[in-house]
Amino acid sequence: MDQPTRVALVAELTALLTAGNAHATFEQAIAELPPSLRNQAVPEVPYTIWHLVEHLRIAQADILAFCLNPNYVAPEWPASYWPDKTKPVDEAGWQAALAAIRQDQQQFIELLENPATDLFKPLAHGDGQNIFREALLIGDHNAYHTGEIILLRRILGVWH
Repeated sequence: MDQPTRVALVAELTALLTAGNAHATFEQAIAELPPSLRNQAVPEVPYTIWHLVEHLRIAQADILAFCLNPNYVAPEWPASYWPDKTKPVDEAGWQAALAAIRQDQQQFIELLENPATDLFKPLAHGDGQNIFREALLIGDHNAYHTGEIILLRRILGVWH
């Protein structure tokens, strides 16, 4: 792929991961969320906003590890991809999760921007996955759960 095409493709993937485009971003979805509602259960919903945020962190970190580690071993699905639902998050845990999400997102974007990264070469330790596909996976997964966060905020009466 020529350089201008690669630059344009990486810019679009980066926008997918950070900009929201047709929907609110993760940052917008969590902005000004009252701390008391992070752990608030909603009837008939099996997770809280905290559970969704931590699931996003775990899944994104896992995808990044899969892309970077040729000795990657997948955690147990689905148990290892969700937090312990009996333990609420405190301020330190919330801030640590948000920082980790941002840091892993930035590390993935740096992987995309690295000229040595072949976006379409199958990962040697996978079964056909490539960095391009994993970028789409992160974007798709994060958008889905960001929408759920917004829906919970609407139900809880704290979304505009």
